Amino acid sequence: MNVRYRVELSQAERCELTAMLHKGKRAARRLKRAQILLAADDGCSDDEIARAVAVGGSTVYRTKRRFVEGNLQRALSEEPRPGAERKLTGTEEALLVATACASPPPGRARWTLELLADAMVKLTEHESLSGETVRRRLAENDLKPWRRDMWCIPRIDGEYVARMEDVLDLYAEAPDPKRPVVCFDESPVQLIGEVRQPIPAEPGQLERYDYEYCRNGTVNLFVSLDVHRPWRKVTVTERRTAEDYAQCMRELSDVHYPDAECIRVVQDNLSTHSPGALYEAFAPAEARRILRRLEFHYTPKHASWLNMVEIEIGVLRGQCLDCRIDDPKRLVSQVAAWERQRNAACARIKWMFTTDKARAKMGRTYPVTPKES
Repeated sequence: MNVRYRVELSQAERCELTAMLHKGKRAARRLKRAQILLAADDGCSDDEIARAVAVGGSTVYRTKRRFVEGNLQRALSEEPRPGAERKLTGTEEALLVATACASPPPGRARWTLELLADAMVKLTEHESLSGETVRRRLAENDLKPWRRDMWCIPRIDGEYVARMEDVLDLYAEAPDPKRPVVCFDESPVQLIGEVRQPIPAEPGQLERYDYEYCRNGTVNLFVSLDVHRPWRKVTVTERRTAEDYAQCMRELSDVHYPDAECIRVVQDNLSTHSPGALYEAFAPAEARRILRRLEFHYTPKHASWLNMVEIEIGVLRGQCLDCRIDDPKRLVSQVAAWERQRNAACARIKWMFTTDKARAKMGRTYPVTPKES
């Protein structure tokens, strides 16, 4: 074998192979073929090349043969491999995709690879079908029927678009201390206690805690977030009734923004988030006094992501509430400490979505109006 094919590289080919070995990322097999060609051009025997490059003699022989009979690129590339025929035909693959997108068999919550393989055996003439074959064909079609995403599916109509653009325009306004924009929402928190004392962490040993816990009820968090300055306020209450909501609105008006002419409040469509809640909690004159300084802006239904405070609540849960807290007083203390640190750090929510971007990215979801005749 070592006398039949003789490799003689041109200066350009040698420079190309040398550069390939010294910089960039290439497949390991391609690099080994480059080493083989360079060594063969230097006059090394096939046995010497095989030992130096750590390949078999047949690999050296084939690489030299492809270079002599073809060119440099042919010697560096893979030869086509026949491989086995696909188990499923095009029609059968379409049937598999349709089955995976259909409802699972009675008694099963979702499709599995084994269930789909069994179903294909019943629907086709195959005597058997492996789960790996099913997995590969599903992967080619970007299908994973055993997984699901939970999502709020909104009804996109004129009301949805109007509320969305109203909120987005508020976010895009220049800061005005006389007319602040405040996002408001609430979130329940479970009070969870330990049944057994956790074992503290040690070098080489993670903290360990028992899976069993005791539930000590729930409390509610009212969270307010200023859109245009790094400020947030978290209020812990036992409930989230209309009276609790009204107290937060009065505190927002009289304590946090006493000098504002109008406070624009962005909130969702919860039944307690209404002017009537203040009349239920206060005397008519007091309720009217507070409402004169408040202006409510509602997010669309099933579009809580438009409320900037939802992001802040996620940060609160991840940084402060991701542990077991069983006592309301301790919860109040922890939340207050987080709030002080967050405000002191001047943390803000970076909101990049605007009305113009909404119209560009969600153009297809905007309601189509009939053309004027």
